[in-house]
Amino acid sequence: MKQTNVSPAQGKLGILVVGCGAVSTTFMTGVLMARKGLAKPVGSMTQYDKMRVGRGADARYLHYSDIVPLASLNDIVFGCWDVYPQNAYQAAMYAEVLKEKDINPVRDELEQIVPMPAAFDKNYAKRLGGDNVKTGLTRWQMVEALRKDIRDFKAQKGCSRVVVLWAASTEIYVPINEQVHYQLADLEAAMKADDREHIAPSMCYAYAALTEGAPFIMGAPNTTVDIPAMWQLAEKTKMPIAGKDFKTGQTLVKSGFAPIIGTRCLGLSGWFSTNILGNRDGLVLDEPANFRTKEVSKLSTLETILKPDVQPDLYGHGNDEDTQYYHKVRINYYPPRNDNKEGWDNIDIFGWMGYPMQIKINFLCRDSILAAPLCLDLCLLSDLAARAGRFGIQRFLSFFLKSPMHDYTQGEEAVNNLYQQYTMLKNAIREMGGYEPDEEID
Repeated sequence: MKQTNVSPAQGKLGILVVGCGAVSTTFMTGVLMARKGLAKPVGSMTQYDKMRVGRGADARYLHYSDIVPLASLNDIVFGCWDVYPQNAYQAAMYAEVLKEKDINPVRDELEQIVPMPAAFDKNYAKRLGGDNVKTGLTRWQMVEALRKDIRDFKAQKGCSRVVVLWAASTEIYVPINEQVHYQLADLEAAMKADDREHIAPSMCYAYAALTEGAPFIMGAPNTTVDIPAMWQLAEKTKMPIAGKDFKTGQTLVKSGFAPIIGTRCLGLSGWFSTNILGNRDGLVLDEPANFRTKEVSKLSTLETILKPDVQPDLYGHGNDEDTQYYHKVRINYYPPRNDNKEGWDNIDIFGWMGYPMQIKINFLCRDSILAAPLCLDLCLLSDLAARAGRFGIQRFLSFFLKSPMHDYTQGEEAVNNLYQQYTMLKNAIREMGGYEPDEEID
């Protein structure tokens, strides 16, 4: 490993997860099993991927941990908040993602992970009804209570660092309001005035994490950290933020497959995506106001990869205004499937002389099995970023996220092309490892 300015990963890393549902418990169980040598962390870039550093005769292909000082799985300590009081073992059994034989070897450790009462507002997730919540608090009091939770957890578990990860449900859509969300002072004033319309509970978690010196990762499509006021807070506290929405199934396929159409200069008439899932996420998304948050996140991917203004012949037709291909996304709550989500994509393309063709993709995926390694990578890389002195929006983590954060106030566009995102990820790790960030994004 080269000499770098990155602080070493000394001591325990606390990972505080908002939500103790299917994704969180699959993540926790997998890490605990992997460090006992009883399971493999398949799908985790930080544990498996190798990348090139150096060029020509100096080129070597190394694991991330041989390039930068990543926290070890053995140093991770878990905690969580949830509206339901069940411990992580009970929650993992209830989720029915993993088999009992894959949970029981770490049962004792999971039983010790007991959710702290959540900062929760039922108006933001009407389908959830747990009673393990902080009651009678204003938004600012929620922030103070969460800050105390983080400090207490850090002290009790002897952690030297903490990362906070949102793996809870999608909140109702909060439109960005310039009077509240653009300036940190306005955001703080709204929290103190208990403005429940513009301040989502998730914003209280993000504010508390950053103020307590913990990187914050938004794993749902919530507006939470996607606002200039939070970017200002991240700058002020010198903490990394990343979001939003774990890129697990259909959007992963879309961000990887759309470049094939674009690179091959084929035309697109329409892309119809639909999902069926039956877990708690599906239940919450069955509420139209919550689905709207998810829809905004899923729709943005394609439009930044296949652009009608760049290639009007190929992408400039399809919908009523005849300006772009037709793009539709649907999510259907279907309880029999539980966590085993199914994503169907129907893609209408056209080729030489405008002749039509079709592509069908049917991805029978397991939502939490795909999300768990993303949780691990995002936590380890956010912790790394903090120790490297990187703060604010971490664009290099876009690879793991459906709707990557970007400064839309300056007209910046998110990078959604999976291969360009992978280049950004590798360049950032090279740079933090003291190597030249030598790949270009064309």
